[in-house]
Amino acid sequence: MTISPDSIIYWEWKFITLNATIVFTWVVMAILVLISILVTRNLKSGFKMSRWQSFLETVVEYIRDQIRQIVREDPKRYLPFLGTLFMFISLSNLLAFVPEYHPPTGSIYTTGALAICVFFAVPIFGISRRGVGGYLKHYLKPTPIMFPFLVISEFSRTLALAVRLFGNVLSGTMIAAVLLAVAPLFVPVVMQVLSLLIGQIHAYIFAILAAVYIGSASRARSEEEHQNDENNQTENKDEEDN
Repeated sequence: MTISPDSIIYWEWKFITLNATIVFTWVVMAILVLISILVTRNLKSGFKMSRWQSFLETVVEYIRDQIRQIVREDPKRYLPFLGTLFMFISLSNLLAFVPEYHPPTGSIYTTGALAICVFFAVPIFGISRRGVGGYLKHYLKPTPIMFPFLVISEFSRTLALAVRLFGNVLSGTMIAAVLLAVAPLFVPVVMQVLSLLIGQIHAYIFAILAAVYIGSASRARSEEEHQNDENNQTENKDEEDN
């Protein structure tokens, strides 16, 4: 039983190794790029749009709504990053029904790389929204004593993201292998459908957690601006009354 696609070696030369993780990561990326080119090269509106364009717009709009509910602002600036995360993980798990295909998300290196992307995206979005001082200020709240604990939490949740996705995909693969060995005639179809469903849930959870982390780093600025606007309105009203 193959536990991780890292152990499947297709080509090796000295210190260069081409394993299933690398191969199928590029396959997934190539499919996403190809679909994007084919669907967007001839965009139409109204009743003239193709089924693929209609489906893609539905997916994008759903992702936008989910991001908007979490970050509580226009999701336009977050959509490319979070949407790409979701689509990559979703397609990686969705292709599991293809023979000889091994999901790259079954490798701790892939899930670790995705988690590291989220790790760096959080301060990037936070600083772009709140400024360097505004972003670093939240590490000192409610008291500077919390600074080391908040820094540790940044690293721990990154590790948790990677391990959670890797563990879920790995456990699904192992359970399917065990059940196939016990009941090979009846289990395959059911397990295949179930694994596809669970794979989409994993993609959704990863993207949602990434949105929560990014939203928490960016939302404080919006709350500060809202509070300042209320204070300014109150001051202006007092001046008018006087």
